[in-house]
Amino acid sequence: MSIVKQYPKISPEEAVSHIFHGATVAFSGFTNAGAAKLIPKAIAEQAHRLHEKSKPYKIRVLTGASSGASIDEPLAMESAISYRSPYQSGPKLRSQINSQEVEYVDMHLSHMSQTVMGGFQGKIDFAVIEATEISPDGRVYLTSSIGASPAYLKYADRVIIEVNHHHSKRLREMADILVMPPPPHRFPVPFHHPLTKIGCPYAVVDPAKVIGIVENDAPDQVPKFTPGDERSEKIAEHVVRFLLDEMLAGRIPKEFLPLQAGVGNVANSVMAALARNPYIPPFQMFTEVFQNSLLTLMEEGRLTGASTTSLTLTPDMLDRMYNNMDFFAPKIVLRPQELSNHPGVIRRLGVISINTALEFDIYGNVNSSHVFGTDIMNGIGGSGEFTRNAYISIFMAPSIAKGGKISAVVPMCPHIDNNEHSVQIVVTDQGLADLRGLGPKQRAEKIIETCAHPAYREYLWKYLESSRTGHIRHNLEKSFELHVNLMENGMMLPDLDLEKVAAA
Repeated sequence: MSIVKQYPKISPEEAVSHIFHGATVAFSGFTNAGAAKLIPKAIAEQAHRLHEKSKPYKIRVLTGASSGASIDEPLAMESAISYRSPYQSGPKLRSQINSQEVEYVDMHLSHMSQTVMGGFQGKIDFAVIEATEISPDGRVYLTSSIGASPAYLKYADRVIIEVNHHHSKRLREMADILVMPPPPHRFPVPFHHPLTKIGCPYAVVDPAKVIGIVENDAPDQVPKFTPGDERSEKIAEHVVRFLLDEMLAGRIPKEFLPLQAGVGNVANSVMAALARNPYIPPFQMFTEVFQNSLLTLMEEGRLTGASTTSLTLTPDMLDRMYNNMDFFAPKIVLRPQELSNHPGVIRRLGVISINTALEFDIYGNVNSSHVFGTDIMNGIGGSGEFTRNAYISIFMAPSIAKGGKISAVVPMCPHIDNNEHSVQIVVTDQGLADLRGLGPKQRAEKIIETCAHPAYREYLWKYLESSRTGHIRHNLEKSFELHVNLMENGMMLPDLDLEKVAAA
């Protein structure tokens, strides 16, 4: 790179004056970690001013993953989004997507950079990227997430850098950044250990593309997850017992295997239970999100290393990390999401994936993303990449929700994110079903007997018995009856005595 540039410091309003109606804007952020903070709010304010004058103003929004409080919600509140990909969160944007006001493309997260490179997302007009520093020759040191930011810096026409002084400059010690070349010129990713590094501590941008720098000192807006409840604890017990049995059977080596865990209180409960068990050795993770619970496990010596693309830590926990970087920096690697979620690496390392589901059917098909098969919640995220390629793939869900009005085990999922060919283990607070080596009928019997809540077992047994005989038994007239009941009556079994369910 031959250009050396002194970048002008500009206000958010000056930066946003360049962003036109219909522009495609790629923001940093994987969850709210490392998300752009000032520019999205300034865009929302500009949309508000223009909409008051009856002028159109919407943009197409790309990120690494969800960025609800930082990006999605401020823009959605001003109806400033026309298109969103690859993942989203936030009630306002979710409502706009489900009412078809916003076009949403839900994607496997490791695919994002390649679709940008191939032009499938159209021209990227602007990249808005948070960094701790940008050098005159275009080295960009990212903050608490890597996500898809390196690709956005490379392929965007114009770039705005949010230099955030709140973040530790020592984050570069964790960063391992590489933008994959286009096929067929790709090379094997030589990770043989979760902490292997093959790239640089910085991303790269052509200095000529940089409009300017916007400075701030704002922490990431990562909310606290609710503590695990009794059902989460029971799920965790089932998972730990299963993994111990796998170790005793010799299917998991004594040094254990790397783990991947999704976001949320159920996953946090499982990780805590694994750490408490004296027979589970200290372990490592090859995952996409590093949460609060993992920081504590690392301090306790139970988690010895982690590869991730995002430090999704609440502000107090992130400050705790920054105050002890001598300890944490050698134990954590931050990568682009096309590497943190790389299918070949997941399979090579023998990752055990642990993710949550909205529901799963009696054959082990999993719905992670849509209510009634129609309304998006958040998206598939990285669960598909890990599930399909994991050494052992586990999905978890509480057996019932809304006091028993909803069952997590249904005859047929109206939307499927991870199908029966990839899902090996399903678990609820009722029990764990190991589906490996079982045919469809045996899977159905195992799931109903082991995972379904007692209040729903009789219905599910009758469904299976009344279904048309075939390799996979289904009654197409009744396969979505529970979902129809829920839409029409507010509960899947209208005659169910919820007081008895609660007492049980």
